[in-house]
Amino acid sequence: MYHSKIKGLGYYVPENVVTNEDLSKVMETNDEWIQERTGIQERRHVIRGEDTTTSMGVKAAKVAIERAGIAKEDIDFVIFATLSPDYYFPGPGVLVQRDLGLKTVGALDVRNQCSGFVYAISIADQYIKTGMYKNVLVIGSELHSTGLDMTTRGRGVSVIFGDGAGAAILSREEDLSKGILSTHLHSEGQHAEELSLIAPGMGKRWVTDIIADNDPNDESYYPYMNGQFVFKNAVVRFSEIINEGLQANNLEISDINMLVPHQANLRISQFIQQKFKLNDDQVYNNIQKYGNTTAASIPIALTEAWEKGKIKEGDLVVLAAFGSGFTWGSVIIRW
Repeated sequence: MYHSKIKGLGYYVPENVVTNEDLSKVMETNDEWIQERTGIQERRHVIRGEDTTTSMGVKAAKVAIERAGIAKEDIDFVIFATLSPDYYFPGPGVLVQRDLGLKTVGALDVRNQCSGFVYAISIADQYIKTGMYKNVLVIGSELHSTGLDMTTRGRGVSVIFGDGAGAAILSREEDLSKGILSTHLHSEGQHAEELSLIAPGMGKRWVTDIIADNDPNDESYYPYMNGQFVFKNAVVRFSEIINEGLQANNLEISDINMLVPHQANLRISQFIQQKFKLNDDQVYNNIQKYGNTTAASIPIALTEAWEKGKIKEGDLVVLAAFGSGFTWGSVIIRW
């Protein structure tokens, strides 16, 4: 049995910065309203034709591969987490395999939205622990901006999300005191529609239905979120999943050196920080700059925290996410 260790990290965000003031020019909103509810000051949006979910993932992956000190030929498997694939099918995993020029390794797509990267890390960890693979490339990438309702009607959701990608190389670690100590995953599908995008989908409204109706008031193909309900559930599940991971490893809250939560809403992160009595050096947030990048949010934040020297060898690092599905999970890492 082995452990898996994060050997390299990388991220990419588009250069195009969209501030709250920019949004106020296309919808009825303002900087104070957005910051009060979300903590977000700006986000990145792609310029159409310059980036896709896959291309952002590839750019992040190249940085992670270089920092891991491995050749692309050493990658045994690709796991790509996203809710915004380039195509309905195939998924972006195979596109990464193609665009990076990898050998014909397996490629898996994870559709767990906000918790997607945590789920993907857990899968990679199991492959490495069992000895099946030695190096796994894990990517979280999202392109939200071209699928949002950028009008006053959609402002409750559209002001929150941004575009970007993060990537990690997980590699075999023989020292069982280091690396990923455990992962913990949960779901509660009875609330699936509280944070969802219903169409196009085979179940209720496919493309042919949307075209046939040609209804300008149809909102089924825009994201829907019951904000207050999601918030109330998130703060409960975040607390539970962090405690579950600590208890599984006989650790205490005081042992945490760095908590990297999914960047859903700064108010959620602040609530958890206050509840666990963690100081500002023990929690990393960057939603202020990038908005909610869903499956990309944790790897972007984790990479930034590492780049700034906030994560050092021997530190206990906790990743935690909650989102659409409802799905949630945590990863406990000894760096």
